[in-house]
This record gives sequence, C-alpha cells and structure tokens, in this order.
Amino acid sequence: MRKLFLALATLISISISGCGYNTFQTQHEQVKSSWSEVVNQYQRRADLVPNLVNTVKGYAKQEHDVFVEVTDARARVGSIQATPELVNNPEAFAKFQAAQGQLTASLSRLLAVSENYPQLKSDANFRDLQAQLEGTENRITVARNRYIQAVQAYNVTVRTFPSNLTAKAFNYDEKPNFAVTNEADIAKPPRVDFLATPAGPRPASGGVSN
Repeated sequence: MRKLFLALATLISISISGCGYNTFQTQHEQVKSSWSEVVNQYQRRADLVPNLVNTVKGYAKQEHDVFVEVTDARARVGSIQATPELVNNPEAFAKFQAAQGQLTASLSRLLAVSENYPQLKSDANFRDLQAQLEGTENRITVARNRYIQAVQAYNVTVRTFPSNLTAKAFNYDEKPNFAVTNEADIAKPPRVDFLATPAGPRPASGGVSN
C-alpha cells in the first residue's frame, strides 16, 4: 500500500511538473516582481514633479498652462491604485499606461519651457532635478522592458500546449502588457540639456530655495 502511495505521489509530481504548473508559479512571481519595480520607478518620478514644477515657477510664472497640465497629469497618476491585481485587468492596466504616458508628455513640455529661460537652465537646483528625472526615466525604461519580457514569457506559457490545459484548469489568463506602439516613446526619456548658459542675476522674487 505504501509503495502504491509513493508511486501515485511520484506520478502526480511528474504530471504537475510536465503540465507547466510549476512554470506558472515561477513566471507569475517574475511578473509580480517586475511590476513592483515598474511602479517603484514611476513613483520615484511622480515624487520629483512638485519640486521640479516649483523650481520652474520661480523663473517662469507666466507658464501657467504648463504647470496646470503637469500637476493634473500627476494627480491622475496618483488616483490609480497600481496594485499587483492591476496586471490582471486589461482595462485598468490601459488606464494606468495612458496616465503615465500623459505625465511623460507633460514633463517633456515642462522641460522645453526651460529653453526660453537661460537663468532657469543655469539654476543648480533645476539642473539637479533634471539629472534625477533623466536617471529615473532611464530606470523606467529598464523596468518596463523587464516587465514586458516577463509577461511575454508568461503569456506564451498560457497559450502553448500542454501548459494551456493547465491554464484553463486553474484560470491562468493572459496578462496585459505595455503596447508595442508606445515603445518608441519608452526609449526616449525627456531630453535634458546640460550645456551651461552664462548665469545672470536671479529674480528678486518668486525664487525657490533648495
């Protein structure tokens, strides 16, 4: 009886391994881990926005529309709960992606404003924030690419035989991924111009202290 039990246990173990169940567990954890890093880097970027906006305001108060656009875009990003469950909801994932894309566009416009204000471009605080933003955008690119690869591997397992039978049995559905059409934007973080401009006197009012 004991030998029969061991034989059945071995057979079940082999069957589970062969049907891709263990692969699903591994790939699911990889997706979760990759997603956490994406969210972490996006949050890092969102945390930079208030200081960046305030610094630009110190030199370019008249750029009201740009400030409103960036602030609103950041608010929309913050209103979306980027939980691990979001990667199982294509509609929620699309909203998250759209909100982040809008913030990316708004930040690019905000940085473009600096081209009209040489004193702003020379401000040490502004240049430091630019450097932090550029570094964060690069980290976002890396994190997104890792997530894309993790989801692609998982989705292939969901679709291919015989693991697709396990997927149906345990309700493992394909996960949404970042749209390929946006990859060109992913690879191009906001441009940062580090060319020094002769510094002039700082405005008497409206400046932001470091």
